Amino acid sequence: MSAPPRSYNPFAEDEEEDVAPAGPGGAGGSDRQRYLQQEVLRRSAATADSTTRSLSLLYESERIGVAASEELVRQGEALKRTEQMVDKMDQDLKTSQRHINSIKSVWGGLVNYFKAKPPESKPEQNGAPDYYANSRLKEAMMSSKEQESKYQESHPNLRKLDNSDSDFNKADLVSSVQRDAYPKNQQLRAYHQKIDTNLDEMSSGLSRLKSLALGLQTEIEEQDDMLDRLTKKVETLDVNIKNTDRKVRQL
Repeated sequence: MSAPPRSYNPFAEDEEEDVAPAGPGGAGGSDRQRYLQQEVLRRSAATADSTTRSLSLLYESERIGVAASEELVRQGEALKRTEQMVDKMDQDLKTSQRHINSIKSVWGGLVNYFKAKPPESKPEQNGAPDYYANSRLKEAMMSSKEQESKYQESHPNLRKLDNSDSDFNKADLVSSVQRDAYPKNQQLRAYHQKIDTNLDEMSSGLSRLKSLALGLQTEIEEQDDMLDRLTKKVETLDVNIKNTDRKVRQL
């Protein structure tokens, strides 16, 4: 004889399904709630770590931008010195041409004797003003250099030993108005505060990177103009050198 069913209640199966475990691994309702809380904390921690890594990369990009700006400024100074040397060579070449005219003929010597000697102009005043990096680039470099300490603190290989990524202690410094905007759980609130702080720093860092980029663009355009001017001077100097060489051979 078969065994009687466990219950004669037609809704017994529905009741058993309602009492069945709802969480993973056979956990009950309270275990499921605890699991969801841990999952929220885990995702918040992952988001905080992701923003921290992004902020570190942003600081590193800013540091590279400053190094590129400094190298570009040194290049501008080198172009300036080159232009001054070309101007000095042009002045010396004009003096040599005067002496050649004196040697070539008596008439040329008389002309040079009675002709007023042209005033010698300094290379700095001969179409090549002193070199200064544009103000936009200098201001951007100064602003970015102030963040160098933050780059060292965020870089895993340069981070100080007493520096901690979990800024949970800073939660006590938040005003009551800001506290109301975050979750009541202290650990979750600290994660949210850290994410908001990182996002604010990333916004400021992107603004500084934009200033660096605009400053670099302006500096490159100015150096392009300097290169064009220098190219024309070198071409003119080359022609004058060839003419002077030809005159010397004719003596």
